[in-house]
Amino acid sequence: MKDITENKVFKNIDYSKKSLTRGAYDNCTFVGCDFSDSDLSDIVFVECAFDNCNISMAKMSNTALKDVKFSNCKLLGLNFNDCNGFLLSLEFEECQLNLASFYKLKIKGTSFKNCNLNESDFTETDLTASTFTNCDLNRAIFGNTNLEKVDFRTSHNYSIDPEINRMKKAKFSKDGILGLLDKYDIVVE
Repeated sequence: MKDITENKVFKNIDYSKKSLTRGAYDNCTFVGCDFSDSDLSDIVFVECAFDNCNISMAKMSNTALKDVKFSNCKLLGLNFNDCNGFLLSLEFEECQLNLASFYKLKIKGTSFKNCNLNESDFTETDLTASTFTNCDLNRAIFGNTNLEKVDFRTSHNYSIDPEINRMKKAKFSKDGILGLLDKYDIVVE
């Protein structure tokens, strides 16, 4: 049985030097912690919050993220696709998610608010009914992605090919429609 830590706040701890104890964390909050390049494999996070943390390039093999919120976090190069997919539920606000990978994940209804997702990979991801509120999706990859009912109306810099993605009922602003025509290399004035 894994050790269970409940209802605890962790502040300003450098886990890049000292590893987070393996186990389960339930309703815990991590504030200003540095997890960069650390190994979070096989750890379970349930209803946890990460605020102002650096989790860039952390290893997340079989990490469970169940109802986890990231706020003002640096998550560069994270392979979320290595996480345990069972009950995977995420929320992101004001995060740096450049070069993150969500390859083949089922993350329906995920909220991305004011995030940078430059060059992030959503190939074969199920994003049904997710929202991208004011997000920068420059060079983000969408291929065979389920984007049904996804809201992109306030986001920008995306390039999505409607021919290779499922997009029924997806929402776009009039200005954002150009991101659906990029592959045609046409000029719209």
